[in-house]
Amino acid sequence: MIRSKRLRLSTSLAAILGFAGLAALPARAADKVTISQAFQSMLYLPFYVAMDGGFFAGEGVEVTKETAGAPAVALSAVISKSAQYSIHGPEWTAIAASKGAPVNVVANVVNGAAVWIATAPDVTFNDVKDLKGQKIVTGLMPTTSTSLFLKLLKENGLKPEDVEMTQVQLGSEPGPLLAGQAKIAVMYEPGLDQVVAKGMKVVLGFPERYGPYAFSAVSARKDVDPAITQKVVTGMQKAIRFMHAEPEKTVAIAKKQFPNLDPAVVEAAVKRMMREKVYPDSVDITAEALKTGMETQVALGNLPALPDYATFVRRDFIEKSLAAN
Repeated sequence: MIRSKRLRLSTSLAAILGFAGLAALPARAADKVTISQAFQSMLYLPFYVAMDGGFFAGEGVEVTKETAGAPAVALSAVISKSAQYSIHGPEWTAIAASKGAPVNVVANVVNGAAVWIATAPDVTFNDVKDLKGQKIVTGLMPTTSTSLFLKLLKENGLKPEDVEMTQVQLGSEPGPLLAGQAKIAVMYEPGLDQVVAKGMKVVLGFPERYGPYAFSAVSARKDVDPAITQKVVTGMQKAIRFMHAEPEKTVAIAKKQFPNLDPAVVEAAVKRMMREKVYPDSVDITAEALKTGMETQVALGNLPALPDYATFVRRDFIEKSLAAN
């Protein structure tokens, strides 16, 4: 990334010198920031594209990526000022804000409910009610995949006790399904396409069911440096535009970020999330998308009320980045 930035700077300076015949000027030092992500997740691909594609560097920002291991830990780094930004579900930010923490969200990262239900090939699934009495593997709570699954049951007249739900560590959901210990699993990517590659079938996609859904976002303190934040948000916006314009190059970046995964699985997962609009069209977070995402948390009792959109979403940064692109 630093090499790419230097190349951009030297190219720009060469153009200036060639046009105006000016003496060489010293390069301006980049603004250094730390972004704490909850996990290394394929969901956060817009962030990785912004880093590896040079879009942060192009805005004059040098980013250090840290992996916290949990959303609450990533957000705590922002609250304590050991990181300037964090990436995770915006519900964690809303919960912290409801308790008085000076935080809000500044940019979209994931705009679809990136959860799917997969089954063994011999399972008959025509309706959610077909899940009654079935053994189902889900992620260990608290996690959005299981929260959405519980919401789905309720919406279809079922209760958690109507199914035999086995909660496992996030990322390990494919194991029991492929081993035949259960015939149904609720999961994220890349687990979904890992089991699809082994013959499992996708029977329900939450992205299609719920539409625009504020699933993951960039969070920051309210007193974060506005000039640097604008550069970060604009870098994210340019990365998202690149993803839609250059899908094959985007897949290449994903493969670089996840070298231990089967490249075919990475490609299938990225293309699925592009196709099903899990990755956003821009950094914009609409009021409707936020409402849909936060209603799940209110229904489960994790949030006392929906956050106030006008103060929770920093539209000033978003709008300036959209206007510039």
